[in-house]
Amino acid sequence: METLIGLEPTSGFQQTMGYRLVEWREGYAALEMDVEPKHLNRAGVIHGGVAASLLDTVCGFSGCYCPDPARVRKAVTLSLTTQYLGQASAGTLRAVARVRGGGRKIFFCAGEVFGPDGTLIAAGEGTFRYRSGSEDAAGSPRE
Repeated sequence: METLIGLEPTSGFQQTMGYRLVEWREGYAALEMDVEPKHLNRAGVIHGGVAASLLDTVCGFSGCYCPDPARVRKAVTLSLTTQYLGQASAGTLRAVARVRGGGRKIFFCAGEVFGPDGTLIAAGEGTFRYRSGSEDAAGSPRE
């Protein structure tokens, strides 16, 4: 697992947000992100877009695990629902997601974002479509 996490290139969005992929296996992913001032809204708590972005990202990862380090799977978001249930203004957030079902080209997942004290900050469900070449669990060659 650690080897696969280390092979994932850091995207510009990941650099901007500052999240880390900390767990990844078939049907499951977990991210962590240290809350910084750039993540806060005018009220001094994490912006809803930060929570939604963490849900979107962790859900996508949960459906794109590929055990072969020479190969990769990719997906795009078709829909994402988000419910905001709590707030945080500091510490480390943890986002987790699990695949709930799907078929050859589309998968469904559910995710949650937790605050540093374990409080549920947000929950959501997403529908994702595999990009061409990623439909098979074997994925496609890394570029």
